[in-house]
Formats: sequence, C-alpha cells, structure tokens
Amino acid sequence: MILEVAVIVLFLFWAGTLAMFLAYIRGQRLIAAQQAQGDALRDQRIKDLGKRVDNYQSGNVRMGEDLHELRAVVGPLPDKLAQLEQRDPSSLSFAQAARLVGMGATVDELTQACGLTQAEAELMRKLHKN
Repeated sequence: MILEVAVIVLFLFWAGTLAMFLAYIRGQRLIAAQQAQGDALRDQRIKDLGKRVDNYQSGNVRMGEDLHELRAVVGPLPDKLAQLEQRDPSSLSFAQAARLVGMGATVDELTQACGLTQAEAELMRKLHKN
C-alpha cells in the first residue's frame, strides 16, 4: 500500500514536472517569436534611417557644390564693382545709390536721386540691402 502511494506521488511529481517543462517550452517559443518580430521591426527601422542619412548626406554634398559654385561667381563681384566705380565717371551715382539703399531708400527714390534706370535701381537695392 505504501509502495502504491509512493508510485502515485512520484507519478504526480513527474506529471507536474512534465507540465511545467511543456509550459516553459511554450513560453520560450513565444518569447523567441516576439524577439524575432522585434528584431525585424528594428532592422526595418535601421534600414529606413540609413536611407534618410544617405539622402541628407547627398543633399548636403549637392548644397556644398552649389555653394562652391556660388562663391566662385560672387567672389569677384566686389572687385569688379570697385573697378567699375573707378572707371566710370557716373560712378558717384552708384556709390550714392549704395548709401541711399543703406538708409532705406526705395527703388523710385534711387531712380530719381541718382539717375539710375529702374533695373539698375532694383539691382542696387538687392545688392546692398541689409
């Protein structure tokens, strides 16, 4: 009788251990599936962020190239303007127009005060506007 009870108790322990082992295995599979799903989302996010970084880098490179070209075009303009002012007898009107623009003169005021054409006055206003 004691032997039968011991066998039954051992069987119950074995069944309980087996049930816990199966639950543990199921839990591990669930955790592995969740981990794989999280890894896939992370990998996709990394790929998307990498594309964004590449786009920003290429945009910055293009902007740098454009800026370099712009510097090459704009760089010699002050020297050319100085040469024109020295060479042209009517350069006083350009220097005066630059001063007036600095004081806030309008395009019409520049054309009247300095004898500039409308296009020249607009150009002076754009060049010397602060």
